[in-house]
Formats: sequence, structure tokens, C-alpha cells
Amino acid sequence: MRVALRHRSGCLVLCLCLSVVTLLLQGLWAPIEMTRDEPAGRSPEEKGQRDLGFRRLALRLEALSTQVQRLSKERDVTQLTRNDLSLLLQSFRQDQQGLARLVERELKRVSERLDQLGRHHHQHQQAQTPTQHDDHGPHTGPKEKCEVPMDPAYPVCAEKVEFLLAHWQSDPCYAFYGVDGTTCSILTYLSEIEDFCPPRLGRNHSALPWHQKARSYTEKAGIRATLSPLYEVISNVSSPAMKFIWSRVERMSERWIQAGLRMKQSGNTTVSSQMRVLLYPGALAGNVGQRFEAMVERGGPLGELVQWADLGACLTILGHNLIFSTSQQRLHSLIGAAPGRGSCPIQRPLTFDLIYTDYHGLAHLQGAMGLAFLHYRCHFRILDSFGTEPAFNLASYARSHGYKTLWGSWGLQPLQYMTMFPHTPDNSFLGFVSEETARREVREDKLEPENYRKDRIAVVYGKQDYMWQGKSQYVEVISEELETHATVYQPPGHSSNLPRSIRNHGLLTQENFLRLLRRAKVFVGLGFPYEGPAPIEAIALGCVFLQPRFDPPHSSDNNKFYKGKPTTRQISSQHPYAEEFIGKPYVWTVDVTNRTDIRQAVKAILSTEVKSFTPQEFTCVGMLERVHGYITHQNFCSRSVPTWPPESALRMHLGPLGQSCVSVCRRSSLLCEPALFHHLNTPAAFTRLRLSCSSMVQEVNHMFPSYSPWGRHCGLQQEPLLFSCAGSDPSYRRLCPCRAHLPRQVALCPDCV
Repeated sequence: MRVALRHRSGCLVLCLCLSVVTLLLQGLWAPIEMTRDEPAGRSPEEKGQRDLGFRRLALRLEALSTQVQRLSKERDVTQLTRNDLSLLLQSFRQDQQGLARLVERELKRVSERLDQLGRHHHQHQQAQTPTQHDDHGPHTGPKEKCEVPMDPAYPVCAEKVEFLLAHWQSDPCYAFYGVDGTTCSILTYLSEIEDFCPPRLGRNHSALPWHQKARSYTEKAGIRATLSPLYEVISNVSSPAMKFIWSRVERMSERWIQAGLRMKQSGNTTVSSQMRVLLYPGALAGNVGQRFEAMVERGGPLGELVQWADLGACLTILGHNLIFSTSQQRLHSLIGAAPGRGSCPIQRPLTFDLIYTDYHGLAHLQGAMGLAFLHYRCHFRILDSFGTEPAFNLASYARSHGYKTLWGSWGLQPLQYMTMFPHTPDNSFLGFVSEETARREVREDKLEPENYRKDRIAVVYGKQDYMWQGKSQYVEVISEELETHATVYQPPGHSSNLPRSIRNHGLLTQENFLRLLRRAKVFVGLGFPYEGPAPIEAIALGCVFLQPRFDPPHSSDNNKFYKGKPTTRQISSQHPYAEEFIGKPYVWTVDVTNRTDIRQAVKAILSTEVKSFTPQEFTCVGMLERVHGYITHQNFCSRSVPTWPPESALRMHLGPLGQSCVSVCRRSSLLCEPALFHHLNTPAAFTRLRLSCSSMVQEVNHMFPSYSPWGRHCGLQQEPLLFSCAGSDPSYRRLCPCRAHLPRQVALCPDCV
């Protein structure tokens, strides 16, 4: 199809094109004073002739453009004649060939000039950058010619060179390491800093500067009788979150010290090497940290801060050396990050044996360490309140099987994730300490009574208005039997939305909150927040915890809070640990839509005398034992199979169709232990279970090892990162590595200590 174009419009288009070409040529033409760095070997006469011809051509095009504009304006007709346009085009074609040759030459000259300017700018930066060391530079001569080697031992060398030729200026760290855009400097960088290319001839080649050097552990970690080293590392930050951490450590200091002395006197702990440890709560750093800090004094979540405070105290008492930071800038300094945006490896070997952080901090580390992140990731421990299951952890598997989420895909050993409660046996249970239990540990020798005088009052667990929405009937029934108190944050100038029958104290300090709980008979859960430390504190103070049942259970499939979290857990109540591991008479779980169910539960609670109770794993001694076991025995940098817990702890079970190993082991009052999976991942394990296999396959499947009765197919796990206690499928019977655990200390088995 042809589209008719009016001649006046065509004339204007031609005018516009000529103007653009003219501007381009005038931009390429540079006066003599702007070309101080002309390539050598060209005489002034040659340069003058070239500039003169180029300028003349630009002026000719400008004249043509003016002629077209004049013709367009002067003729008061709707069309130009064919002869007019032919004349203009013929005039333009006279210089067409010369224009093409000249443009080609000028583009080449401009390209050379840009290269020169880039090198000149880089040299100027080098002269003014005091942090750049001489040994980072490429040390290549100005006329040195380098070819990309084709070495099968370095298959991606050429690809990496091509990438850096195009993108070396995208991150200042490349220039910091001596890259200046030349092939020689890039090859030097890729052979001496990133190890993607073979060593260059004539240059000393040693281990990569950021690779870990063998360290001899000469110092042993001994139990400390002071928390002074911790105070020194947390006293330089005065944010609300750090004030909370400091306050908690100070309140509990005597209890930690006493627990450490008792652990030392017991004499049944293995002496471990003294570790250099970095604590970096990424949720308190950067923009995320600013938002978190703003909520600390407005009823925001404090459970994570409780855990960071207790972890710091625990590691200090165990005798390890700590650094505590909430600054991204200081993090970069501590790990030796290269200046820039994090594309390059760190400058030196990592000086920390362990780095405890969270998902935000993990992203900060990746953004600062370059390739070194993968090299050192075995040193990371991730505080992860809600857990990360193996199917979400391995990026390639998560993408191909529908498990990809915002938080997963880091490819760590699943046991490197450390949870607040022991709900995900694929992870390590870190926990925290019940503050009131720590008080009792101190006065244990004084044989003081643990009972508190209980008033007929209930304290509601919910510090913000939105947590009360939809719970009016539930709270009303409780208020009929008990004087009901709240600790809801009340912004200045805002009226309360709570029922009039509720006595709101506003946001209380931790000391005043615990004082209120000592008087209360019932601690009332509203359904949110999920799995926090407060119910454990309340039970330790002699309260009964009353909480909602979730039917159907909450999960990532039906709940906004859990959506996107790397877990398939089915949450049956607000606090599953309290429901399953503690239970009645300390914990009652009710249908909050059923007034009769609520009323009967309240009356049963009022007629029952309950003493304070805390599982051993939430005491100072319990946490010291658990963390000491992890530091002493967990080694994720070793390529050998785990040896802790020992094989003697293994209790092999064959689950029914459609059940996870979490359920299979719990049904026998045992715990699934992922570190023991490798003992089951052999044909001999199926023989021991008297299973006859018609076929034996090895696949990347988080259900394996398992048995399919249809066809008697036996499956072994090909990817150790996918050994998973979680996961169920109606087609498979899982082979499950179960173990016993110490009373009220699920992280440790009788053979583990």
C-alpha cells in the first residue's frame, strides 16, 4: 500500500533531515584548540586540509537546507515541481560520496579520541585516589599487545573479557583494581583478582588476594564471668533498637553470668576454639533500618531484637570475640569491600570465622563482596524467624518447581538458617531466653517460691489497633469473666478505638510489662503477631496463654503474612510451638468465633492453678548449651559429610504415603535430623527397610530418598542441598532420619553432648 505525501510536507521532511546532518557534522568538527591530543604522525597541513574540507561540506549542507526552506516559503502553491526537487537532490548527490568517506573517517577519529579521554580520566583518578594501591594496577606497557588466551581450563575467559570491555566503567571497583579499558588490564584483573583467565606470562601469580588463608586456632574459648566485651561493641550506637538491646542485656547480665558459671562447673562441655564473630542485623541498617527503628517505640515487633540481644550475650559468655554493627558503611570496612558497587571481590581474606546476619544483611553482603560472597557463604548464619525449607533455598530447583519467592534461593546449607522456635527441623533452632526464667535461675540457690499472687485479670497480646480488628466478640466474652488490660500504642492526639471495657496502659517498658504479667491470670492472643517470644515470657510468669485456632491452617497459600515466605508450613494457631510442645494446662487453643468454646476455656482456666513453666531450651543454660554445640560441631565449609549428630543417634523410619518426615518423626516423639540423611541415601538403606526395588534412580528431588509402591521404584537424592525433612507427596513414602532429643531441648540429642 502506498501512502501519498504532500510535496510541501516532503519538502519540510527533507529540510529537517538536512538540518540534523548539518548539526551532526558540526558537532563532529572540532576547532584546533580542542584537539590537543591528536594522534602523532599527522602534519599540521594535513590536519588543516581535512578540517577545511569538512567545514566546507557542513556549510554546503547548511546552504542546501536554507534553499529548501526558502523555496517552501516563497511558493504560494500546494505543490513543488518535479524539476525543483530533482535540482535539489542532484546538488546534494555531488557531495554524497565525499560525505560518506568523511563521516567514516571522523567517526573513527572520535572513537580514538574517546579512548584517549577515558585513559586520561582514569590516570587522573588514579593520581587523586589515595585508597588505590600500586599492586592493584595492571602494570602493562603503553604499547603492550594482549590476546585473549583460549585455554580449556578457563572456558569463560573470553566471555568475561568481552563483558568487561563493554562494562568496565559500570562500577568504580574495576578501576580500583587497575582496569583501564585495555585488554591487557582486563586480562590481568581476570587472572589475578577473579581467576577466570590463566596467569599472564611474566607476572607473579599467587593465590587470589581475597582467598582464605589457613588459620591456626591457638586461642581457646573459655567461659567468661563478665559481659563487658559486649557492652563495648554495642555502646557506640544510640538508636532505639540498640537501646532496647543494651537494656535487655543489662537487665539479664547477672543471669547470663550465673548460667555460664554453672555450665563451667558441670564440666561436660567440649572446649572450642575462640571465634571471631560479626553480628550484623541487616534489618537495622539502611532504609529498612530507618523504618524498623521508627516502629520500635510505636509498638513494632521486638522479637528479633530479643534474639539479637540474647545471641550477643550468649556468644560473649562462651568466650568468643564479637563485633556488632548496624551500619552498611562499617560493614564494607570490616569485610574489606572494594570501593564501588560491589561487582568486585573484597580486597583481603575475610577476618571473621562466623557472620550472624538476617536476610537483609545477606543481601548487603552479596552486594559488597562480589565473587567472594560464594567463597565465604559457609561462614554465614542467618537469623530467620519463620524458617527456610530446602525446596525454596536452591535457586535452580525453586525456579523450575514453583518454589521461587522473594526470600529464598540463596543456596546455603539449610542448617545455616537459624529460627526463633524449633518449627523447621531443616534449619537450626537458635531461640532466645525467657527473661523471667533467667531471673529464677539467679535465685535458684535461695529456694524462693516461684508462685505469684494472681489477680482475676487478663492481658491482651496486641500492641497496635489493627491487631484487634474482628476480635470484638472474642474479647467481649473474656471481659465478662476477667478484668481485661491492654498495652496498645496510642499516638498523641488520637482517641482509642478499643472497647470501653478495656483498660489500656499504652505502650509499656519491658519492666512494667513484665510487672503487669506477674499479676495476670491469662495472656490473651488475638491471632497476630505470629510465633513471638511474649507467650513464652507470660507462661514463665505463671500466666495461661489463650490463643485462636486457625481452621483452615494459615499458610503461604491463604495468608498475606506468610505469602512469599520460603516455607510450606501449615500454621494451626497463633503460636504452634506453645500449642504442640507445651500444651494444656499452660496453653489453651480455641475457636474465637464460638462463644461457648471461649467461655468454657476461660472458666476451666480460672478453676486451675498453674505454676510458672519454661522449657529448658528457653533458659540461659539451655541456649548456652545449644549455641556451644553449633559452634563446636557445625562446619559448613567442609566438603565431607556431617559427623554431628553421630550416626548412633539415627532412628530410621519409613513414612506412609503423603507424609513429610517432620510428621513421621514427630508421630514417634522424635525429631527429623537432616544432617543424618546421607546415611539413608544408599541402596543399603532400602534393604534394611526390607523394600524390594525394581529400579533405583538418582534425581534432584526434595522428596528423595523415598519409595514409590507403584512399580516399586526407589529414589536417591542427587543434590545434598535438597535433603529435606519438609515436603510430602501422595506418590512417595519418605525415608526419614529421626533422632531422640534431650528433655525440653530439641536441638540436642543424648549422643550429641
